[in-house]
Amino acid sequence: MRATWRRLPPKLHDVGWEPGLVVPAADGSPLITDHYFPRTEGDFPTLLVRSPYGRGLPWSPMYGLLFAEQGFHVVLQSCRGTGGSGGAFDLWRNEPADGRATVSWLREQPWFNGTLGTVGPSYLGYVQWALALDPPPELKAMVVQVGLHDPHALFHSGGALHLETALVSGLGMTYQHQGMGPFVKATLRLQRRLREITTAKPLRGAYAPAFGGEVPWLDEVMTHPDAEDPYWRGASLAESAQRLRVPTSLITGWHDALADQSFEQYERLRAAGCETALLVGPWTHTSALQQGWPEVFAESLAWLRAHLGGDPSGLRPTRVRLHVGGENAWRDLDDWPPAAHTGPWFPTPQGHLTRQTPTDSAPLASFRYDPQDPTPSLGGPLLSRTAGPRDNGTLEVREDVLTFTGPPLTEPVDVLGPVSARLSISTDTGHTDVFTRLCDVDAQGRSVNVCDGLGRLRTDGREPSQITVPMSSTAHRFAAGHRIRWQISGGAHPRYARNPGNGESAVDATTFTPVRITLHADSALLLPVHARGSGPRQAAGD
Repeated sequence: MRATWRRLPPKLHDVGWEPGLVVPAADGSPLITDHYFPRTEGDFPTLLVRSPYGRGLPWSPMYGLLFAEQGFHVVLQSCRGTGGSGGAFDLWRNEPADGRATVSWLREQPWFNGTLGTVGPSYLGYVQWALALDPPPELKAMVVQVGLHDPHALFHSGGALHLETALVSGLGMTYQHQGMGPFVKATLRLQRRLREITTAKPLRGAYAPAFGGEVPWLDEVMTHPDAEDPYWRGASLAESAQRLRVPTSLITGWHDALADQSFEQYERLRAAGCETALLVGPWTHTSALQQGWPEVFAESLAWLRAHLGGDPSGLRPTRVRLHVGGENAWRDLDDWPPAAHTGPWFPTPQGHLTRQTPTDSAPLASFRYDPQDPTPSLGGPLLSRTAGPRDNGTLEVREDVLTFTGPPLTEPVDVLGPVSARLSISTDTGHTDVFTRLCDVDAQGRSVNVCDGLGRLRTDGREPSQITVPMSSTAHRFAAGHRIRWQISGGAHPRYARNPGNGESAVDATTFTPVRITLHADSALLLPVHARGSGPRQAAGD
C-alpha cells in the first residue's frame, strides 16, 4: 500500500488482529467480525465498518490496518448472509437492527472506551445511515465515502432502469464477499456476456447464466421502478440526515454513480444544522478508492481525529473542498452550491448553441432512435471501469445523436452547481427517453463529457411535451478557446435499459418500436455560471 500510495501518513502503532469473532445480530444470527487494534497501552476510539463485500482485500488493509495504525480500534464486520455471517442478505431491511446489535456487543468489550465512529464507502455508507436512524449515544462521527442512502435511486431514475449499475451491483453483492478469485472470474464472465444479457428479450432473468443462478433481491429491484411502490417502503434512509446531530463528513467524485445522493445528504445535513463537510474529487465510484485514496484517507482521518480524539489540527478552514475540472485545481468553498447565475443556452437549426431566446416553439431538429440498435453509453457516472470523462467523438457522429455547440469562448466560463435541461419534445409513438449531456470541446475538436442525465416522457400527437431533466452537478472551467456543447439522444445503453418505444416495461418487453424524436426550439440547457472574480478560493497548498 505504501508503495502504491506514497502520500499515506507514517504508521504510529503496530497492529494486532482478532479474526473471526462472533457478534449476535438482532435475531441472534452470527455476524462474523474481525477486530484490529493498536498494540499500544491506552484507550483508543473505535471505528465500526460493516460490509457485505467480505473482510479481505481491500477492506482489511485499507480500513483495518491503516486506521488501526493511526490509533483506532477497527471492527470490520460482514453483513448478514455475507462473508460467513449467518442469515440471508437483504438489501436494506436488516441493517438498522444489526447495527444497533453490534453496538450493544461493543459495550461489553473491555477495550471499548465509549467513543464510536463509522467509516466506509458505497454500501458501507448505507449501513452508517441505517445506524444513524436511531444513533447510539456513543456515535460521535461518521465518514460516508461515495455512499448511498436510497437504494431506489441507485437503480432507477425517472422511470428508467440503471441497467449496468444493477448488474454490477448484483455481481459485487453476490461474489465479492466470497473472495477475489470468485469475484474476478464472475466479473470476467459478466463482461463477456454483457451484450447478450442487456439485449435479451425479455430482459428479466437474463443475467442468471452469468451469475450462476438467480439473485432474488436483484430481480425485485429491477422490476419495481416506482419509488412509491410498497416494495421500497423503508429503503430510503434520507430521514437520518434530516435530524442528525452526529458530525458527518461526505466524500464523492464528479463521476461517481452516487454523487447526487452525496449532494442530497449534504443539503439535508446543512438544513438540519448538523456539522458536516464535503469533499468532491475528479473521481469515479471506484477511482476514489484507488487514485484518490490518499486524499480520501487524509480527509477521513482528519475528521475522525477531530471528533473522536479531540485533535482538529487536520481540518480545513472551509466546509467544502472540490476539484474544478478543466482547470485541474482544488478549490475551497464556504458552502455548496455557491451563488451562481443559472442561465439558458438555446439550440439553433444550424447546430449552434446560443444565448439568444427563440421566438417560438417550432420543431428544430429530429432523429430516429431504434431500440434494436440503441445509442451506446460512453463514460459518465458508472460503477464499472468504463466510467468517467471520455472522448465522445465516436458517439457524436451517429445519426441518432444531436449536438449543439457554442462559439469558441473569449474568456473562461466557470460552471459550478446543478446542471439541467429544459426539453420540449414530440414523438411519433408517444413513448421515449431523452439523454442529455454537457460536453467540453477543446481547440482540437475533442469533445469530453462533463455531466449528464436521462428523462422519460410521454407525448401526445404532434404537440410537444415538456420535461426538465436533472444532469447532476459539476464544477468545471471551460477554458478560453474551448466550446460548450449540448448533446441529445434517445438513450445510453447499457447504462440505461432500452425504452421499448411502445409503453411496455423495459424488463418484460419482447417487441421494440423505433421512435422519431423531435426537439423544439424552446428547449434550453441551463448552466449555473459563476461570475469571474467571485469564484472559489484556491485550496491552501495547491
